[in-house]
Amino acid sequence: MSPWFEQQPYGDGLIRLTEPHVHEILKANVWWLRGTDRDVVVDAGLGVVALRDGVPALFARDPLAVLSHAHLDHVGGAYEFRERAGHPADAAALAAGVPASLDGPELARLLGAGEVGADFPDRMIDALPGPGYDPAAYRVAPVTLTRTVEDGDRIDLGGRSLTVLHLPGHTPGSVALLEEHTGALYSGDVVYDGHLVDDLPGSDVAAYRRSAELLCGLEVSVVHPGHGRSFDRERLHHIARTYLRRTAGDGEQPLTAQ
Repeated sequence: MSPWFEQQPYGDGLIRLTEPHVHEILKANVWWLRGTDRDVVVDAGLGVVALRDGVPALFARDPLAVLSHAHLDHVGGAYEFRERAGHPADAAALAAGVPASLDGPELARLLGAGEVGADFPDRMIDALPGPGYDPAAYRVAPVTLTRTVEDGDRIDLGGRSLTVLHLPGHTPGSVALLEEHTGALYSGDVVYDGHLVDDLPGSDVAAYRRSAELLCGLEVSVVHPGHGRSFDRERLHHIARTYLRRTAGDGEQPLTAQ
């Protein structure tokens, strides 16, 4: 079988890690960004295979793992990092151990995924990482944050820094990271090029609308999302405006002029 993780260099010290044998619903991006003094890793994958085993170079400079939110496909490998940061609103969910399963129907039940759950396959991976691997034994380890981050906090990597944006809605503690010097936004699941999910336990449509309104006015050069390919500012604004239109109640005007 091919390696569990695929690496795609983006230039300027940025690498995207993906798990090609994970179903699209859970196939999340791990963004590895190198600074002069240290690295940051945005999200930690599904945790089927240890990142230390699959990508040992990732840990060479003791990186800080920033967790965009408390869902299994973004925090599965978080326990492997010495320093783990996230928003306090998601801290309790992480410490309790997020709901997790590789059995599609069971995962849909655990997540209360409703209609979205109908799209879940019987198994969320299409290959086993090695002989003897038991998908039924898969769990996500509880994670205690060693650092909490709030809106406006800065993460200094030496030669580059990231600003934390608290953008709740998908989860209470959803965050994105903005590198203002380059205009790159690491958005987690706050925004990606697809249907934005706002009906999971802990989701809040009203909060998501406020976050989408902020995104509509955000001047970025590129968005590196939690799922799928990167996209530009124009696409970001289109996705955010589309969400505002979709969630506007009867007689309610979208927050952003169309």
